[in-house]
Amino acid sequence: MAHFAFVSAPAPGHVNPTLPLVAELVRRGHRVSYATGPSTVDGAVAAGAAPVVLPSRLPPDMDARGEFTADQLAVTLEHFLADARVSFPVLAEHFTADRPEVVCYDSVTFTGRMLANLLGVPDVALVPTFAENERFSATQVYLPASFDHTHPRLVAAIGAMGEFAAGHEFLADPNLMFGYVAPVSIVFIPREFQLAGETFDDRFHFVGPTVADAGEWSPDGDGPVLLVSLGTVFNQRPDVYRACVEAFGDTEWQVVMSTGELDTSLLGPLPGNVWAARRVPQVAVLRHATAFVSHAGMNSLMEAVLHGVPVVAVPRIPEQRAVARRAEELGVARVPAEVTAESLRAAVEEARGLRAGAVALGDLARRAGGAPAAADVLEKLLT
Repeated sequence: MAHFAFVSAPAPGHVNPTLPLVAELVRRGHRVSYATGPSTVDGAVAAGAAPVVLPSRLPPDMDARGEFTADQLAVTLEHFLADARVSFPVLAEHFTADRPEVVCYDSVTFTGRMLANLLGVPDVALVPTFAENERFSATQVYLPASFDHTHPRLVAAIGAMGEFAAGHEFLADPNLMFGYVAPVSIVFIPREFQLAGETFDDRFHFVGPTVADAGEWSPDGDGPVLLVSLGTVFNQRPDVYRACVEAFGDTEWQVVMSTGELDTSLLGPLPGNVWAARRVPQVAVLRHATAFVSHAGMNSLMEAVLHGVPVVAVPRIPEQRAVARRAEELGVARVPAEVTAESLRAAVEEARGLRAGAVALGDLARRAGGAPAAADVLEKLLT
């Protein structure tokens, strides 16, 4: 039995894809310790991991950070550095006393790489979205052409990270956030969905999406089911929900809306065929869905194609726009130019004709191997 350490940012979109892998490792008799913030640690415990609770939280006002400006990126890096200053000592103390054979860490969580360096054990990047290598960088699709790389606050934030790393003798390369390619990466999308997928070598294991059991959900009637969800962070978009109500209220559609922390009073009275809740069992609903109006977060997109459900994408941030464009290129999504009741109705009708493409991509995703394939990769590091 081996001991694996997992380290992740406290974001559901980063933690959730790893949980079936944790469960698979535990099923095979291994021990997993999972370090993340208090908001996401319960999922790791439910998957069978021992919790290591870090004083980590997402940056405040994430919903207001819709664009990747230099100033916004600087603020985000400052937050991650402040988080690392308080979280890394917890990681170092815990795992020095309870040493793992392998450290697996979310690809944006540089403290995981630092921990592996400190312990002298193999490090594995866990990638829930597009992977990056020496030839492809996400900045090519996320950052606008006008992005100011010389912005003083951004330069200062990157410099402060370098100073933080330089204080640790075990870390030879102080480049914490950009350009690092792990010796092993587990990527939770199929290679066919990866941008520039042909440029990725055998350091990258595209195992496809891993989805935990979501329980049961049954539609109330015979009409087609439309799921509407804008994710867990950038979801304060009452205009999108209202447009969906206007477009599909009092129709044959059974509309299931996951509203997150949105004040549902902003939506007004809901017709009888529209049901809204802060949280819905998304995977369970997708088993019955005909179409999915989504923010185009990578996890949601992957869950949709696994169930053969075409997507109408209403992205907000650059990463979501890149995912939406790729999904449209592969014939599994439509991206309306604007969000109105009329455009959503038209896009959903078009999306209904994309089901065969979604089913085909879902088949490719399943053949990638999922959690068992990822566990095989990790076990090979033990030999």
